[in-house]
Amino acid sequence: MEVLIREILPEDNEAMALIIRNSLTEFGLNIPGTAYFDESTDRLYEAFRVEKSCYYVALDSDGKLIGGVGIYPTDGLPEDTVELVKMYLIPEQRGKGLGKLLMKKCITLAEELGYNNIYLESMPQLKDAVSAYQKLGFELLDGPIGNTGHYSCSIWMLYKRGNS
Repeated sequence: MEVLIREILPEDNEAMALIIRNSLTEFGLNIPGTAYFDESTDRLYEAFRVEKSCYYVALDSDGKLIGGVGIYPTDGLPEDTVELVKMYLIPEQRGKGLGKLLMKKCITLAEELGYNNIYLESMPQLKDAVSAYQKLGFELLDGPIGNTGHYSCSIWMLYKRGNS
């Protein structure tokens, strides 16, 4: 299947918010302390206008939005660290390599922007995603860093430049 990956546009906000909320609901994670309740989830395009951030979306050959992921310089992270955020795909696209493709694009961009580390937070219910992160070189941490506001996340991981 042909997939187009590009930066998010304003008209992608609604579809991407739906993908995020449907994914979290699917895993029983439509709870406070997750992206489900982030005010930025409904306005990703606007949220990612911050310097040294980017949100990529993937579209299928029919132009349907099928997933996305971004990097964001979250408050409280070390200066050389960016956060991998809001990595969500529609169910039909999981396990086909699209997530890996999107994450590699973010890793490349993070390195181009001068970041040495990429931090992320996840939850045990998203074990397939956690496994995918580990395969790309993310390592488990003992606790959170930065001020993400995602207090329901209990898995913290860090990618160090050159790990892949």
